[in-house]
Amino acid sequence: MTQTILKPSAKKALLIDGKAASAAVLERVAREAAILTVKPGLAVVLVGEDPASQVYVKSKGKAAHSCGFHSVQYDLPATTSESELIGLVRTLNADPAIHGILVQLPLPAGIDSSKVLETIAPEKDVDGFHPVNVGLLATGLAERALVPCTPAGAMLLIEEAAKALGRDISGAEAVIVGRSNIVGKPMAQLLLAKNATVTIAHSRTKDLPDVARRADILVAAVGRPEMIRGDWIKPGALVIDVGINRVPGVEPGKTRLVGDVALDEAIAVAGAITPVPGGVGPMTIAMLMANTFRAARLSLA
Repeated sequence: MTQTILKPSAKKALLIDGKAASAAVLERVAREAAILTVKPGLAVVLVGEDPASQVYVKSKGKAAHSCGFHSVQYDLPATTSESELIGLVRTLNADPAIHGILVQLPLPAGIDSSKVLETIAPEKDVDGFHPVNVGLLATGLAERALVPCTPAGAMLLIEEAAKALGRDISGAEAVIVGRSNIVGKPMAQLLLAKNATVTIAHSRTKDLPDVARRADILVAAVGRPEMIRGDWIKPGALVIDVGINRVPGVEPGKTRLVGDVALDEAIAVAGAITPVPGGVGPMTIAMLMANTFRAARLSLA
């Protein structure tokens, strides 16, 4: 994988190809799933008709089928009650053909997302959001946890890029801009497990540009379009842009996707960087498939 994920750019930095890395993960998962004595089963639950969620769920189903999984999707109306949704989750918990359960977020108003996610059996929590999985990761027991997909994918890209560049994550200074439970905090735990020195920064950090400038590994997950400028980046740094922000395009009425990093500026400074789109994004679904396969394999233990 290390020979395919780094691509030259017109400027200094190498581009980290998340599509190539994702394809490699999916190919490996499909190959290993084919010889598993049980077919991995993934259930995806969509409540309401949020257009972005519908796109994500369709992509997840397509990936599951490509890996040879048993894949089922539950499309529930926005009027579904919290108790009805929890009842479905409990039914899926008890279904031996289902090894992974994913409830697509956001949920409609009136449904407590935390309560629903905590109802999912930890061993089927392929999103990695259950407090049991969060706790295992936080206490250094990632090998026993199902790790959230986006930080898991970002970590794979970091490891492969560092290996290709001949760098050591151990002892490197890592700065994560963003403190969410979904990306920032688990990302910190994954980097700590590789012996990086980790700082979690955020929008209220004093002298944020100076803090970011210390990073050998800079992870941007703050959710603000192009907030991190080129002069915030240490020359030669490995930059992972987790942000996916839709902003007005060049043509009236059109939009385009940008990350949390100003790519055109950063690419002249960084050593390697993930583009948006095509960087971390494709890894999220790939790691969901990897988590589902892992959950199926662990069910046989």
